[in-house]
Amino acid sequence: MGGPGSLGRESAFLLAVLVSTMVLTPTVAINVYTDRVVHGTVGSHIRLSCSFWSKEWISDDISLTWHFQPEYSRDSISIFHYAKGQPYIDDVGAFKERIEWIGNARWKDGSIIIHNLDYTDNGTFTCDVKNPPDIVGKSSQVTLYVFENVPTRYGVVLGAVIGGVLLVALVVVALAYLIRYCWLRRQATLQRRLSAMEKGRLRLGKDSSKRGRQPPVLYAMLDHSRLTKSASEKKSKGGLGDSRKDKK
Repeated sequence: MGGPGSLGRESAFLLAVLVSTMVLTPTVAINVYTDRVVHGTVGSHIRLSCSFWSKEWISDDISLTWHFQPEYSRDSISIFHYAKGQPYIDDVGAFKERIEWIGNARWKDGSIIIHNLDYTDNGTFTCDVKNPPDIVGKSSQVTLYVFENVPTRYGVVLGAVIGGVLLVALVVVALAYLIRYCWLRRQATLQRRLSAMEKGRLRLGKDSSKRGRQPPVLYAMLDHSRLTKSASEKKSKGGLGDSRKDKK
């Protein structure tokens, strides 16, 4: 049997193994996603979307919490909590009877709706999700801006940007087609010119060959005419000589 010293060494060894296991075993993290900024108008409602991703199966122990930090304040309060399959809504604070749970934890959706918006709702909303054993992860924040009327500048800027991009794309496509059309037309023109030049060369070759053949024939005709003329002249001279002899 071991003494107290051996028991102490065994306890120290088990503690070291436990600590090393906790330190070396990688922790599975859960990822949470929300919008960065949303805008609303006084008296309307806004949807605060929250989705998450976890490697583990969604268990009954999953919990989801929404926190709110008012504008120009450092304090954060819990306004919504979901646990054990049940939503728990703030019934005493500034969001009393104004929060609606529209999410579904099984579908990894933790979205809520805030009704009857007011200027006091300006601030940062934080969505935090725990899905044991995925309990380590970074929460996600969305900032809400409430206006009397939805500012048109955001829509105008967005529309201008989209319109500018589409216009540039159309101009580029039009230029590409125009360049291609001009190139094809120029190629066709050059092809026609080359064809015409080739036909002209062929015609010139035929004409030159014909002209090269004509002089010998002409010379032969001239020589024949000269011979005929000389022969006729000799005959005429001979005839005159005979007539003169007869007269004598």
